[in-house]
Amino acid sequence: MSTLTLPYRATPAEACAWLAEQTGTPWTLARLLEEGGLPFVWIEYSEAWAELFHDGVTRYAAPVVFIEDKQYLAAGSSDVWLRLTRDSSGLPRKLDEPGMRVAKDGLHFQERDLLRLVQHLLNPPAEAAPPAVMKNAIKGLSREEVLVAFAGIGKLNLEQGMLAGTGIFGDDGARVRKNSRGGKNNYLWQPVTLAFGLHDVHRVPMAHLKKAFATQPLLREWKAAWLESLRLLGE
Repeated sequence: MSTLTLPYRATPAEACAWLAEQTGTPWTLARLLEEGGLPFVWIEYSEAWAELFHDGVTRYAAPVVFIEDKQYLAAGSSDVWLRLTRDSSGLPRKLDEPGMRVAKDGLHFQERDLLRLVQHLLNPPAEAAPPAVMKNAIKGLSREEVLVAFAGIGKLNLEQGMLAGTGIFGDDGARVRKNSRGGKNNYLWQPVTLAFGLHDVHRVPMAHLKKAFATQPLLREWKAAWLESLRLLGE
């Protein structure tokens, strides 16, 4: 018998406590995100992000829909990072770089989504696929792999960009570290972030990038994240 009341908008702690009681297993924010939980965060109107607010709205709960923004949360971030979300009218929006950073105390999950999640977990379909685990939180492609995966997409010198390590090729763009050790061979590049940067900053045609994700074996692991991002952007 349940002893905890599930709020209409549950904080991560409230959601995890309720899920633990319902399922008899421990829950963390990372697990909740891996199982498909959809987080929302309250954002306040500002001139910088006026395009997100419509019809006099000054505050609304923006969904954290972009897989990399969810991975940022799952890794134990101190705030919420929004690079793709939906505006107050529900339309998908890609935010200008570097995106919006929001206080984590406004993060919450909706009651209906949590009820649906528990129903799915306790009564799974007969041939339900296992939940997708976010494997790429700190993974990417090496410089050599990037050159192969995105070969022929345009006139841009990818190798020169990665060696320089600035802009979309740097730490504020698509570059991630293999581990805590330094060294010039210690870098990887997140291909989905890199692809959007190549399109937005260097005007690489979207058709060329779509073809790369559709045909390159090296990009297979990121294809689902790429397609989901395209869907949110209406591409």
